[in-house]
Amino acid sequence: MTDAVNTLKQWVDESDNIVFFGGAGVSTESGIPDFRSVDGLYHQQYDYPPETILSHTFYRRMTEEFYRFYRAKMLALSAQPNAAHKKLAQWEQEGKLRAVVTQNIDGLHQAAGSKKVYELHGSVHRNYCEKCGAFYDAEYILHSTGVPVCEKCGGRIKPDVVLYEEGLDTATMQGAVRAISHADVLIIGGTSLTVYPAAGLIDYYNGSKLVLINRSVTPMDSRADLLVQGSIGEIFSRL
Repeated sequence: MTDAVNTLKQWVDESDNIVFFGGAGVSTESGIPDFRSVDGLYHQQYDYPPETILSHTFYRRMTEEFYRFYRAKMLALSAQPNAAHKKLAQWEQEGKLRAVVTQNIDGLHQAAGSKKVYELHGSVHRNYCEKCGAFYDAEYILHSTGVPVCEKCGGRIKPDVVLYEEGLDTATMQGAVRAISHADVLIIGGTSLTVYPAAGLIDYYNGSKLVLINRSVTPMDSRADLLVQGSIGEIFSRL
């Protein structure tokens, strides 16, 4: 076990006020692809970049094409929590972890057992009719065709995910800021810390135990009190 992991383990053992802030790298180890990574299949099937398709404007203007991409790339409903998700849920049950703040929309933290989760970008598991507000789960969207419509009123159903050009939910952001600002240990993992406003949450941390876990360097590395490089699932399995 490396010195960095040893130090992290000691900080975790000594704390009862940990907050975890994670990004796409937490989910990729469960087999969920980062939609920003460009693969051959994507090139063959889509005429627009992911950021364009997942924008509010595109959703409004080309809803059927939006849903074609969304079903194929964003609904990985067979994915299972990995070691990082499970360890975080365990820490919460032990009274050590106060909250998870996540940029992911896959619901894997809750699937692992985490209760206090701030989903900055929403969740694929919540979908609502834009006309009457009726709720639909992710399975309904996955098995629908074309543009999914409400069985009650015929209105269009929209995923409760934050698209490009849309603002983050105020209450969710306030909860995340509150948790981070009061944390003793802040562990950030699986995120490049380049997507704002989420990346700006690091500025609210007031403590002296800022941990960055990532496979590669981030713009915030110099601000970390502890850097741990490697697979987040493997590192968490050693804690």
